[in-house]
Amino acid sequence: MKTYAYGFPRLGKNREFKSAVESFWKGNLSEADTKKALDGIQANMLGIYEQNIDNFPIGEITGYDNMLDTAIMVGLYQPKNLKEYYELCRGKDALEMTKWFNTNYHYLVPNFSLIKNPNFSFTANKSSAYYKQFKKGLPFLIGPFTFLKLSKGIPANKFNDYLLQLAEIYKTILNDLPHVHIEEPALVMDLTSTEIATFKQAYKIIGASKSKINLITYYDSVDCLKELYDLPVSAIGLDFANGKKNLEIIKKAGFPKDKTLIAGVVNGRNVWRNDIGASVKLLDALAKIAPSLIVSNGAPLYHLPISLEGEKLDAALTQKLAFAKEKIQEIKTIAKAFETKKIPSMAAEKYFGLNKAVQKAVKALTDKDFVKAVSFEKRKALQKKLLNLPLFPTTTIGSFPQTEEVRRQRADFRSGKITEKQYNAFVQTKIQDVIKFQEELGLDVLVHGEFERTDMVEFFAQELDGIATTKAGWIISYGTRVYRPPMIYGDISRPKPMTVKEIAYAQTLTKKPVKGMLTGPVTIIAWSFVREDVPISDVAYQLGLALRDEILDYEKAGIKIVQVDEPAIREKAPIKRKDWPQYFDWAIKSFRLATNTDPKTQIHTHMCYSEFGEIVGQIDQMDFDVISIETTRSKGDIIESFEKIDFKKQIGLGVWDIHSPAVPKVEDMREVVKRALKVIPKENFWINPDCGLKTRKWEETRATLKNLVTLSAEYKKS
Repeated sequence: MKTYAYGFPRLGKNREFKSAVESFWKGNLSEADTKKALDGIQANMLGIYEQNIDNFPIGEITGYDNMLDTAIMVGLYQPKNLKEYYELCRGKDALEMTKWFNTNYHYLVPNFSLIKNPNFSFTANKSSAYYKQFKKGLPFLIGPFTFLKLSKGIPANKFNDYLLQLAEIYKTILNDLPHVHIEEPALVMDLTSTEIATFKQAYKIIGASKSKINLITYYDSVDCLKELYDLPVSAIGLDFANGKKNLEIIKKAGFPKDKTLIAGVVNGRNVWRNDIGASVKLLDALAKIAPSLIVSNGAPLYHLPISLEGEKLDAALTQKLAFAKEKIQEIKTIAKAFETKKIPSMAAEKYFGLNKAVQKAVKALTDKDFVKAVSFEKRKALQKKLLNLPLFPTTTIGSFPQTEEVRRQRADFRSGKITEKQYNAFVQTKIQDVIKFQEELGLDVLVHGEFERTDMVEFFAQELDGIATTKAGWIISYGTRVYRPPMIYGDISRPKPMTVKEIAYAQTLTKKPVKGMLTGPVTIIAWSFVREDVPISDVAYQLGLALRDEILDYEKAGIKIVQVDEPAIREKAPIKRKDWPQYFDWAIKSFRLATNTDPKTQIHTHMCYSEFGEIVGQIDQMDFDVISIETTRSKGDIIESFEKIDFKKQIGLGVWDIHSPAVPKVEDMREVVKRALKVIPKENFWINPDCGLKTRKWEETRATLKNLVTLSAEYKKS
């Protein structure tokens, strides 16, 4: 039994990727030295593969994002150097960013509507260059179908033509390569018969190169699998861990004798250890259908931390876990067990952290818990009288810059260098400063700055029972932005108030309303690794109950506005639309459960960097009072979607792309507002940034918020 692995995290054991790229941005590393650093990371990735695995790709390393690299490879964008490359990632005219399928990895979206008559041409392929440099592995490519399917602005009548043009370019690329690894995860999407037919036509062109092609799919099942059997590819990769119906499909469709099945039986999207016996049993079933079989991971491994090495977790939890390096070792173990039929003995899998009181509370929920007793219109009147906010109110999304000083104080507190009293005093000082800063600017609704928080999910995970966090379990969210996903291993409960102390203190410093800031149930689930022994809806309702208790404590402390962020609600939606109703049922209910409190409390939510236009109807059903949503990189495209559903609630469309260091001018912001006011009544319109300001510098923050308030003042007078 041969082995195969792909998608190993490019971050590096000590976050070398982040360090190198950000050093280049700061001017501390030359282009040549940055390239050298990336080469070193690629070499380390290859070394890890080689120690355990027979087959693996080369060229997965990127300077920022492989979708952008693909766009450059086919001539859509033509940066002359690394500086111009990063202008496409984070400059003033940076590409829109959105979620990669239903994951928390963000990719840069090629936009064909901004390019007149795109002239595809082969420029350079980094994977080919790495193959020639290292002379090992299978050159990695994102397939042309997935590239186009995940791009935007392609006229419906041009998609097929573009795909066939790209096929010719891919054919040219493959002419110099004996064997390649091409990822086409878009094949798991809901596809039309025309798309499938054109895909087949394109691959017949590509296959004429005579290069062997491993066609890799993941994240879900491939409904059109049988349609792919006559393609000129040597192997097809299927995800049996996340595509549960792939086994059923392959049993009905069979598998061609002239191709190899790359069986993704090790889950690349969750951290729980593999059931070796179950995997061997699955491979036994597949071997009866596919004579040539290779064992692999299902879904790229970059959704996982690099390794458990160095982590100091509870022993009962550790024995249940496997990160990327451990997953690769599992692939090797499964292959050996399949050959020998000797299943290695494993410690008994015992679920722990169970709480009967929490389980009972979830079972006791009724329809009333998910429906607010007071309508939106009546709530709006109550809140208007209580808050007395002006037209075009201004606010920020929550966080303010987390400086080196803030991070150092937090680290010193955790290591015991300063006392809890000293740390709390420091946080209070920062809250004082940021409240004063916001009042001087003239913002209408203030925030406390979130200086006590690391990540918007990790912070709450550390405050809740039933969730564990890691020391160095970093994964990439986008570019060089990293986070440490928590692990939900048991029943979730709130042992004590989590954020009330800081929010209540901030409110004592000002007469203006200060927002309570919480992360919603769906986002906590989406950005964590979730237990698999209970329905995911139960986990969501447990979180909803815990957050509702927090909001009730806010209300006791005099907090009148609460923001519950749900940026992941679109991301977490299943890839196939037929699975949406079940998902949105529990996703919407969990938000409603968390926010079903005093009708006078104005409930905000925030969403960013997903294709929310597709789900505005479901968003409206969440029954919040105000939504703030990212629009800057998409140039306000989502506005039309809200118009279609006769959206009645209040809305703040982001006028500042906070993922870019560029300071937008007042006139830049005005364009978004002008477009929005054609659809949104002025009495329902807020002005705010796209997202939190944690990653920005103070000078950018000060300058841009000043422009934001100036813009609001213009409209207040009009």
